[in-house]
Amino acid sequence: MTKPKLWTKDFLSISLSNFFLFLTFYFLLITMPSFALDEFNSSASDAGLMTTVFLVSAIISRPIAGKWLEREKHQIVLLTALFIFFGTSLLYFLPNSVNGYLMIRFLHGIGFGMATTAAGAIVADLVPDSRRGEGMGYYIMSSNLAMVLGPFIGLTFMQQWGPNVLFTISVIGALASLLIGLGVKLTNKPEHKVVHSAFSFKNLFEASAISISLVGAFFALVYSSIISFVSVYANEINLPAVSSLFFVVYAVVLLISRPFTGKWFDSQGPSVIVFPSIILFAIGMFILSQTETGGTFLLSAALIGLGWGTLFPTFQTIAIQNAAPNKRGLATATFLSVFDIGIGLGSFLVGLVVAKIGFSSFYLLSSFYILLGIGLYYMLHIRKQAASPQLQRQQQR
Repeated sequence: MTKPKLWTKDFLSISLSNFFLFLTFYFLLITMPSFALDEFNSSASDAGLMTTVFLVSAIISRPIAGKWLEREKHQIVLLTALFIFFGTSLLYFLPNSVNGYLMIRFLHGIGFGMATTAAGAIVADLVPDSRRGEGMGYYIMSSNLAMVLGPFIGLTFMQQWGPNVLFTISVIGALASLLIGLGVKLTNKPEHKVVHSAFSFKNLFEASAISISLVGAFFALVYSSIISFVSVYANEINLPAVSSLFFVVYAVVLLISRPFTGKWFDSQGPSVIVFPSIILFAIGMFILSQTETGGTFLLSAALIGLGWGTLFPTFQTIAIQNAAPNKRGLATATFLSVFDIGIGLGSFLVGLVVAKIGFSSFYLLSSFYILLGIGLYYMLHIRKQAASPQLQRQQQR
C-alpha cells in the first residue's frame, strides 16, 4: 500500500518558515539581555526582562490565536502573525531606553506566539493522519535546528559587528519567514466547520489537550535548566571548550533518530516512544550530573537529545490527536502555552535551587524527578485514554 505523501511543497514551506521564525527568536533571545547590560548598564533583573516580557506576551497571545483559528482560515492567522513579527523587527533600531526595548519585545512576542500557534495548526492539517507522528517530528526538528544555529549566529554577530548588524539580521530572518509563509496553501484539505461560541476565558483553551500539556510542562521544568544553564555548568566544571557543542550533538542525534521515532509513533502508538524516551532523558541528566570529561558531557547531550528531543514532538502530536479537527489550532495553542509556563517557571525555580545545592546536585536530582514522569504520563494520558472510548475514536479521525 502506497503511503500518503508527506514531503509536499506546503509542508516544506511551513517547516522552512518556522525555521527562520525560530532562528530569529533564538538569536535575539540569547543576545538581548547582554545588549541591555552593555548598552544601557541596566541591572541583571532588567536585562532578564528582555526575555520574560517576550515569553509572557507569547503565552498570552497563543490562546487568543488558537480561538481565532477556529473562526478564520489558518493562512490568514499565520500571515497576520508573521506581518506583526516582521513589522516589529523593524522597530529595534529606534528606542534609546530599556523601556522602549521592553515594549518592542512585548509586541514581538505577540507575533511569535500567534505565528507558532498558526503554523502548528497548519502542519496538523497538512500532515496525513497516518503519518502524523513522523510529520510533526520533522516539523519540530526545524525549530530544534534553529535552536542550535540561533545562539551561535547571535553571539557571533553581536561580538563582531554590534547590535545594528544583529537587528538587521533579525529583519532578514523575519522577512524570510514571512515570504516563505506567503506560499503556504491548504488546497488539499477541506475547510473546517466554523464554530461560533461565546468568548470566555475557558474557551481560550482546549480541554482535551490540557492533560498531556501538563505532562509536557512537568518535563519542561527540567529542560529549562538545560537551555538556561548548561553553558554555565560547563564553565563551572572546566569544560568551556565543549559547551558550544552541546546543542550541536543534541541536534545531530535528532536528525539521525527522527526518521525512526516518528514512524514508530505512527505504527505502534505514543507509549512505545514515550517510556524509553523518559528513561533516556533521565540517564542523560544523570551522566550530566557526574561528568568530568568532554566525552561524557557530549554523551549526556546525545541522550538528552534522544530522550527529550523525542518527547516534545510526541506530546504535541498527542495534544493535536486528542482534539477535534476544528480544535487543532486551539490544542496547539494550549500545549505551547502550558509548556512555556513550565519553561518560565522552571528557569526561575532552577535559579533558586541551584543557588542552594549547586548544578551537579540539581542535575542528579533531576534524573530521578524525570522518572516520576512515567507515573504522571500513565495517570494523565494512558489511564484517561483507556477510560474514554470517545477520546479513542477522536484520535482515529
